[in-house]
Amino acid sequence: MADKAESTPKRIRSWKQDPEAVRADILREATSEFAKNGLAGTRVKDIADRIQTSRRMIFYYFGDKEGLYRTVLEEAYINIRKAEEDLRLDGLPPMEALVKLVEFTFDHHRRNEDFIRLVMSENIHNGHYMEQIESLHLTNTKVINQLSRICEAGEKAGVFKAGISPLELHWQISALSFFNVSNRATFSNNFGNALFSEEGQNALKEYVINCIISSVKAE
Repeated sequence: MADKAESTPKRIRSWKQDPEAVRADILREATSEFAKNGLAGTRVKDIADRIQTSRRMIFYYFGDKEGLYRTVLEEAYINIRKAEEDLRLDGLPPMEALVKLVEFTFDHHRRNEDFIRLVMSENIHNGHYMEQIESLHLTNTKVINQLSRICEAGEKAGVFKAGISPLELHWQISALSFFNVSNRATFSNNFGNALFSEEGQNALKEYVINCIISSVKAE
């Protein structure tokens, strides 16, 4: 029996008129579903139903559920690296550039809980699916290169101490910003919601910025 969604002329015309929009719709809904339910708990049928397309159409674009999941992961990292590039940090005073990057990371993670949940899910899989995305290493080394330039400029200007590891610095920024979202439910259940109010989040962001500055500042 032909798939109902595919047999509707209106749906076929929509796909033919704007295939990239259909692909974007699939990825948007898939991101939400994988973030909420993980790989095992996500059903392709649910994604198809939500955007009124067919499973066959999703498989046409992405091959299978794992292929869709890999693409969602890849797009999530591409988007954050692109946003970091759009900050245009090159040419800024090094301390200002670093503060701007830390602010962005904290705010991005706070506003993109799906990204945090996807990363948590992939860690449950021990990075298995990320390893299958050949382009991802090159995508993610961009932020290390960016931090390398900031550190070199800061050391040259005498405002950063010598020998800072850009990789360790990225780990530190990520760790402080990530925990704020990943452990919100358990932390707030244990200790209340004070840190997760708007005032509390602004105070935490300032604290994270000061921690990073203190770790790199020349004495």
